[in-house]
Amino acid sequence: MSKVVTFGEIMLRLAPEGYLRFLQADRYMATYGGGEANVAIALANFGIDVAYVTKLPTHEIGQAAVNTLRAFGVNTDHIVRGGDRVGIYFLEKGASQRGSLVIYDRADSSIATASKDDFDWDSIFSGAEWFHFTGITPALGPVLVEICLEACKAAKQKGMKVSCDLNYRAKLWSKPEAKLAMSELCKYVDLVIANEEDAKDVFGIEAKGSDVSGGKLDHEGYMSVAERLAEMFGFETVAITLRSSKSASDNGWAGMLYTGGDFCFSKEYDVHIVDRVGGGDSFGAGLIYSFLTGASPGEALEFATAASCLKHTIEGDYNVVSVSEVKKLSGGDASGRVQR
Repeated sequence: MSKVVTFGEIMLRLAPEGYLRFLQADRYMATYGGGEANVAIALANFGIDVAYVTKLPTHEIGQAAVNTLRAFGVNTDHIVRGGDRVGIYFLEKGASQRGSLVIYDRADSSIATASKDDFDWDSIFSGAEWFHFTGITPALGPVLVEICLEACKAAKQKGMKVSCDLNYRAKLWSKPEAKLAMSELCKYVDLVIANEEDAKDVFGIEAKGSDVSGGKLDHEGYMSVAERLAEMFGFETVAITLRSSKSASDNGWAGMLYTGGDFCFSKEYDVHIVDRVGGGDSFGAGLIYSFLTGASPGEALEFATAASCLKHTIEGDYNVVSVSEVKKLSGGDASGRVQR
């Protein structure tokens, strides 16, 4: 099976029980997650040979993060050990008209203090076909921009496909910083993934006729966004997730793909959300899996959208679903009936 490498930061996730607010909580559920780690675990669940690369401390919390990856069959051989801390994010889950809230405690984490010498990309990419990263990783500091750039260049030298989820995070860097860094990194990207806000926040490309906060999305506006992104960077494929936010608990969920000058849109799912964190990562993993296994653009989009729909029903960052479960949903069985 094809080999994929993902690179980024895995964090300790601390969340109050259920829908308690931070100010109400007297205990927290501890799990792990992070954009590229979420993609790696989803791909491993789909049967793909995948390796995850990061830097983690040698102490027990760092080892626990490694163990959670290994538990799902992700290759951790190229994880660098060193530094003092694992990044943390606190998650307060939203409900109805109250949105979710994320607080980061990740300054000076091991990966944020990494150096270019920590990663031998020639060795890491040996036998690999695909490299995936997100806009979160270069947002961790100027050195991480340089490390991502080295990784992208090494991947292209080996003839690999490169995918990137723009994933703009305003709490990590400014829009001008993101534009400067991502404009350089995107020169090496084949598949770019964005949501309804990323293209605007990073590159100033806005979908006309859409109102994200009001839950209104206009297909023609996003077709224009995809075309402009492809023209700007020469992407082979542009994927955009389409979220109609009716409330924090209920969303419409769909996707769009632009490749080879053609557009396709997926069916839309009405999703009652259990946990939306990792939804975009599961969409990206679904696309990577589909393209590696020879799916057509339309098939890839339907698989990725269905995979992400299912992730919204699962607690935690990770999308613990199988290929057969995703294909059942993408094939039209959305009944949710008990399987006996």
